[in-house]
Amino acid sequence: MKRVLIIAEAGVNHNGDIKLAKKLIDVAIEAGVDYVKFQTFKAEALVTKTADRADYQNVNTRDQDSQFAMLKKLELTTEMHTELIHYCTHKKIKFLSSAFDLESMAYLKEIGISIAKIPSGEITNLPYLRRAAQLFPQIILSTGMAEMQEVKEAYNVLIKNGAKNENITILHCNTEYPTPMQDVNLKAMLHIQNELKINVGYSDHTLGIEVPIAAVALGATVIEKHFTLNRTMRGPDHAASLEPTELKEMVKTIRNIEKAISGSGLKEPSVSELKNKPIARKSIVAIVNISKGDLFTEKNIGIKRPGSGISPMEWDQVIGQNSISDFKLDELIKL
Repeated sequence: MKRVLIIAEAGVNHNGDIKLAKKLIDVAIEAGVDYVKFQTFKAEALVTKTADRADYQNVNTRDQDSQFAMLKKLELTTEMHTELIHYCTHKKIKFLSSAFDLESMAYLKEIGISIAKIPSGEITNLPYLRRAAQLFPQIILSTGMAEMQEVKEAYNVLIKNGAKNENITILHCNTEYPTPMQDVNLKAMLHIQNELKINVGYSDHTLGIEVPIAAVALGATVIEKHFTLNRTMRGPDHAASLEPTELKEMVKTIRNIEKAISGSGLKEPSVSELKNKPIARKSIVAIVNISKGDLFTEKNIGIKRPGSGISPMEWDQVIGQNSISDFKLDELIKL
């Protein structure tokens, strides 16, 4: 199987502070992820000044700002983008960002980003989807809050505007922060895969690392997960994010799961276990001293380790035969 692409979602957990953003990049590097991802937007193009905030945003930010005012504080300027990309290049980690408006999308293309990571909120944004397909050779589409029909419609827009099926990955997602376990519905990822015959993955907002691990075991090719320096920090997404040690553990576990499911798929012994075969299996042995010519019966032969002799599966063929030689107690029977 292909290596699972792991995206560490810094998102807006930098709180508008370039130093904090760099610390997040350092954490992502230490964890061993493939990409560290931020968010690129202009608040004026993203949200009206009277739009409500989500409940989780109210709880986690603990202030009275409007959604517009909250997002305005979390914008990354072009100068900050340049500095962060340079920092990622220097540190040898890949930079990625989600655009939330057409201007930001064009900007990401201009600065050399080759993957459109489409956030869940844009899945019904026809002009956005159309432009993403035209500008970016690779598409990763999150599907939080979406019905299957909406996923199909978004997919069709991407295909009609130049995206290729093999270059699209669709992520199952639940847009609640944090997502209750009973609402994960992880098998929906397989529903998407079966309906569209496409690469699938999972963007996770649960607490902990269990669900992304399970997603990889089910066949996810991309995992996206929010992370922070500390879940108690103020900001809309910190509370539903992994802390540094958890992110590192998630990556380590995913890489182990990759190895565990990368075999042939055939039920056959592995190279590492073949040496244990004669030790753990059993053979037909003498359970008393046997003389040449004696008849093999249940009273003079039995089944014990090691497994280097006649298999017990041949029991019925051995019973009733005459011994070809003398056998001492515990000696392997030969025919």
